[in-house]
Amino acid sequence: MTDTGKAGDLLAQIPKGEGKGLPPVHLWNPEFCGDIDMRIARDGTWYYLGTPIGRKPMVKLFSTIIRRDGDKYVLVTPVEMLGIQVDDAPFVAVTLQVEGEGEAQVLRFVTNVEDEVVAGSEHPLRVELDALTEEPAPYVHVRTNLEALIHRNVFYQLVELAVPREIDGKTWLGVWSSGEFFPIGPLPE
Repeated sequence: MTDTGKAGDLLAQIPKGEGKGLPPVHLWNPEFCGDIDMRIARDGTWYYLGTPIGRKPMVKLFSTIIRRDGDKYVLVTPVEMLGIQVDDAPFVAVTLQVEGEGEAQVLRFVTNVEDEVVAGSEHPLRVELDALTEEPAPYVHVRTNLEALIHRNVFYQLVELAVPREIDGKTWLGVWSSGEFFPIGPLPE
C-alpha cells in the first residue's frame, strides 16, 4: 500500500492515553492489511514513500506501535496491522550513561526515539560479528522482540569500559551492568 494518506490514517487509530507508557501492541491482533512503503534505515532514520520523516514527534509516535512478529516488523493499532521494512534494528542507542564501576556498574542507554534502558537481565547486550569483515554489530534489547543497534561512538565507550573475564576456558572482554557480565569479544592474543 502506498497511499500517502495511509500513515495519517494509521496515526489516527492510536489510542490517546492519559498515562505514560507504551500502547499494549502485544495485545492487539488485528487483520494484516499488507505492507506500507515505510522503512527504518540502519542509522535509525524513518522513511515514508522514500522520503525521510522529518518530524521527530511523528517518528516517536510510530516507534510506540512497532512490533516484531517472527522476522517481520509491523506497525499495529487495535484495528490495523501494516508491514514495514527495517534494515537492521528499529532503534539506535545514541547515548550511554555510566554509573558506578566494576560489578556494581550500571549502563543506561538512550535511543534515537528517547527510550531509556538499563542493560541487565531484562535488557541484555549482545554483539554479532560479520562473517566476512569480522566487524562487530552490538545491540541492546529495548522491549519485547525489539533491539537497538548500538551506535559506533557508544560502542567505543563500551570498549573503553571493557574488562577481561574467563568464560568456558576462554578470556573475553566485556562490560558489567546491573550485576551481569556481557561479553563484547574474545581477548586478542
